[in-house]
Amino acid sequence: MQRIGLALGAATLTAIPVGIAIGQNRIARGIFDPLIEFYRPIPPLAYLPLIVIWFGIGEFSKVLLIYLAIFAPIAIATATGVRTVDPARVRAAQSLGATRWQLIRHVIVPSALPDILTGIRIGLGVGWSTLVAAELIAATSGLGFMVQSAAQFLVTDVVVLGILVIAIIAFAMELGLRALQRKLVPWHGQHH
Repeated sequence: MQRIGLALGAATLTAIPVGIAIGQNRIARGIFDPLIEFYRPIPPLAYLPLIVIWFGIGEFSKVLLIYLAIFAPIAIATATGVRTVDPARVRAAQSLGATRWQLIRHVIVPSALPDILTGIRIGLGVGWSTLVAAELIAATSGLGFMVQSAAQFLVTDVVVLGILVIAIIAFAMELGLRALQRKLVPWHGQHH
């Protein structure tokens, strides 16, 4: 859980500003969008060997792999949310004398927040899958490692229990993020 927490925190802190930049600035879009779209479709486990070669098999490599899996969905969702902000809101804030920072903080981010939170939910799901898969392949601890070790010795009950625990944790994280989304953006998804 610490690995996913660190990766999610780092991805959120970096992907949201990158997504805002992509959504608002053509130059930033030209720089970041191709890079993200290049690596996004590659399964994270495909670049696991490269990360291990460059950074070793320690915790940093695992967190980096999960970070890379989580970053793209958050950045893309944030950029989408920023691009769909109602221009009338932006003009209204500008006519009231809002600075660039005030515009981002009080208009753009709140308007894009439903998309940002959806990106975090998607990113967390991808990150959790990546964490478990990486533990199945190259780890000495964690749920994936436990399932893999039990499978080698044909201990079916431990394998099933491990899978259930993985599913329950994923479901709990999803429910937690949905609750957070309802709390932060209660107006989103309501039809009149």
